Amino acid sequence: MKLIRVGVDLAKSVFQVHGVDRSEKAAWQRKLSRAEWIKAVQQNVPLEAEIGMEACGSAHHWARQLRALGYSVKLIAPQFVKPYVKSNKNDATDAEAICEAMSRPGRRFVSVKTVNQQDVQAAHRIRSELMDQRKAKANQIRGLTAEYGLVAPREIWHRRRAIPLWLEDQENGLSPRFRRLLTGLWDDLRVLDGRLVELDQEITTIAASDPVAQRRQQLRGVGPLLATALVATVGDASQFGNGRQMAASLGLTPKQNSSGGKERLLGISKRGDC
Repeated sequence: MKLIRVGVDLAKSVFQVHGVDRSEKAAWQRKLSRAEWIKAVQQNVPLEAEIGMEACGSAHHWARQLRALGYSVKLIAPQFVKPYVKSNKNDATDAEAICEAMSRPGRRFVSVKTVNQQDVQAAHRIRSELMDQRKAKANQIRGLTAEYGLVAPREIWHRRRAIPLWLEDQENGLSPRFRRLLTGLWDDLRVLDGRLVELDQEITTIAASDPVAQRRQQLRGVGPLLATALVATVGDASQFGNGRQMAASLGLTPKQNSSGGKERLLGISKRGDC
């Protein structure tokens, strides 16, 4: 058995592998646990074979682990694997589909992220989630105070100015109990503001220390947030033939629905990491 290509369907604790030999016949199919699957790969897969995985949760971690052992690893976007899934979906057919998809000529692959890229990406995702939480908290405050006849404009900075004044005003009709509740909400909002300030400082520090982010900030309109987001998402831009290819991978180019020689462009696709 001489494996040339192995597809791996990742999961939290169970990993399905599907390997083919030089005649493109299935030669190794196994379900492995998280603790044993890397060791099984080392024992059964030669270093010259290619290993493919979907670009999903933990894929970049396992790709780095396998590359450190000397393997060639390819990550495939899930939408490019789906057409090769045969019959009903399960772990075995997913692994087979990955193995088949990575063999197709002209297939585009996802570059493996470094630990630094994932650190930066984590900072951006935490910041995005905190912004959603802050918006939800501010909207909750606006909705509750409106029931007492206190209405502030939609902009959050208006509420930051209004809440202390509402709490100090003893003649605005707020009950002692609601004043205590509003004080707690106001404290929650300030905690979220503080966390966002910390993350903004962290991202600014990353942008100042990363040479690639520094170069990107020389472009008009590109600051620390956008520069570090590009570092985390794109990484090595040499994987793209031109700027349009990179824009397409981020979803910044129009979708197409062209047929019969008639070009029909739709709206921005928003594919990729929004």
